[in-house]
Amino acid sequence: MRFSGFEQASIEIFSTRLKVVMVLAVVTFSALILRLWLLQVVHGPDYRVQSESNRIQLLDIPPFRGMIFDRNGDLLVDNRPSFDLFLVPEDIQNRRDLAEHMDRLIGLDAGYVLEKLAGESSRYGFRPIPIKKNLSREELAVMEANFFNLPGVAIQVKPRRHYVMNDFAAHLIGYLGEISDRQLKSGHYEDGRPGDLVGQFGVERIWQKELQGTRGGEQVEVDAAGRRLAVLSRKPPTAGANLALTLDKNLQLLAEKALSDKKGAIVAMNPMNGEILAMASAPSYDPNMFIEGLERAEWTRLTTGKDFPLQNRAIQGQYPPGSVFKIVMALAGLEEGLIDPQESVFCGGSFKLGGQTFRCWRKQGHGRVDLHRALVESCDVYFYTLGRRLGVDKIAQYAKMCGLGRASGFELGSEKEGLVPTSEWKLRRFGIPWQPGETISTSIGQSFVLVTPIQMAGLMGALFNGGILYEPRVVKWVGKEGQESYRFTSRQGGKIKAKEEHLALIRDALIGAVNEPRGTGARSKIKEGTVAGKTGTAQVVSLEREKAFGKEEDIPPEFKDHAWFVALATAENPVLSIAVLVENGGGGGAAAAPIAGELIKAYLNGAQGSRIAARRDPAE
Repeated sequence: MRFSGFEQASIEIFSTRLKVVMVLAVVTFSALILRLWLLQVVHGPDYRVQSESNRIQLLDIPPFRGMIFDRNGDLLVDNRPSFDLFLVPEDIQNRRDLAEHMDRLIGLDAGYVLEKLAGESSRYGFRPIPIKKNLSREELAVMEANFFNLPGVAIQVKPRRHYVMNDFAAHLIGYLGEISDRQLKSGHYEDGRPGDLVGQFGVERIWQKELQGTRGGEQVEVDAAGRRLAVLSRKPPTAGANLALTLDKNLQLLAEKALSDKKGAIVAMNPMNGEILAMASAPSYDPNMFIEGLERAEWTRLTTGKDFPLQNRAIQGQYPPGSVFKIVMALAGLEEGLIDPQESVFCGGSFKLGGQTFRCWRKQGHGRVDLHRALVESCDVYFYTLGRRLGVDKIAQYAKMCGLGRASGFELGSEKEGLVPTSEWKLRRFGIPWQPGETISTSIGQSFVLVTPIQMAGLMGALFNGGILYEPRVVKWVGKEGQESYRFTSRQGGKIKAKEEHLALIRDALIGAVNEPRGTGARSKIKEGTVAGKTGTAQVVSLEREKAFGKEEDIPPEFKDHAWFVALATAENPVLSIAVLVENGGGGGAAAAPIAGELIKAYLNGAQGSRIAARRDPAE
């Protein structure tokens, strides 16, 4: 059949168009195949994870932190359930609407919610972001009632640290705080995640690894709105180890009560092994505040306020020791053979060196005094005379042997060393030679000398235990379910290398300071046993400046003397060494000695009860 020219042209056009359609079809199907290959083969695993994440959520189950007890098994720190509010960014349909809705429901600032989402959602994807911890019952009820209208909202029950007795032993136990980016990057928190609360101070920090436990997790099936449908699998968490302190709760409470309206510190130790039986620092703080979350103003008050409540004055407060330092002076003089115990020095109320006059605390003087009377009545002139014979460098040698001017080895760290000056130290520090008058001031614990209460408690114990300076310890055991990972053992941190007859002379004088007529520590005397002790009154400002105020009652509180008393009980059977420091408290005999007496009396009366209660060991 023959086609006309017109028909031939039509066939050619149709054939061309058919080829174009076929090419387009091939290209289209090739593009679809390529797209399917990219979706299923190249990006398939990523989309599969996202798909599963839309259906399955991985929820963290934090462990219960280990509990903390006192030495007799009384509970000090435990955990309580906390209902915490979280948001899952990928399940939120409209962030602004959700934020405003939550603001109306429970007063949660919409701007804060949006800021939290913007800052963390890109980093954590489908991981729940903590928004508010410890919802109240009313807030929880409101959220539960509106849960189906709040896609992306989740509530998790988590353990919340609870300090049972609020500020009890806060400087020892410490507190928890949200883990910082620096801590996360440090490598010391292997299982740490943003939002975790970790130990930031005290026992909570030092024993963080043992206390924290091991976290668990859940695979939870959810719907498109993020609502929980079913639990697919669950790995339970493992609770942290429990911990018992060496503290005696009753003695600690009494020490804190004694300082309730004061600034200062009390340290009570077992002189035979270094166990801390009480450690109080005032003012204090409530660790529960850190769990709730602190306002900026409150944090500023805690960290920069003039009272420094976060400072543990027992180990970080550095004070002139005043007349307590005469113990060191007496030991140095005896060991160096520069004094005879029977030798007497006349005290007329003052001591002259060159053009300077140094006063004794007793204006009319003490008359003729030997070493025993000088310690019992705390005669300054006797020790001025001894200090001139010894010289500052020899004084420093014995002070350091007695544990001053260096850390005691306290297991929680953060300890200040104090200061024992030498002639070389002053020249290096100030570029000025040591002056003879400075030795005179040093001999009664003034000038540049600084000590901490824990050092003085350790020194007092060493005088009666054979000269051993034990490292102070505050943790008795760590463990759970009858298995201990740690049990207290004493550690020797130094030794007072002195003749026993010399130590005996000093011990006898310290007993006299409490129990003999005119003894400066008489207010610590008790019927329950023989107390040995030494008072100290440490000047904060010079005598000339004190006199400028006129009457004693006109001296501003911050310029009044610090009051010291160090003691041991009983002299026959040492069970308690104690240091009491009352900042700006005045005379040690009047302000500090009565406190020590009450603590010693209470401890001796309760010691039998404590031994009976000690059988209640929560680790068993």
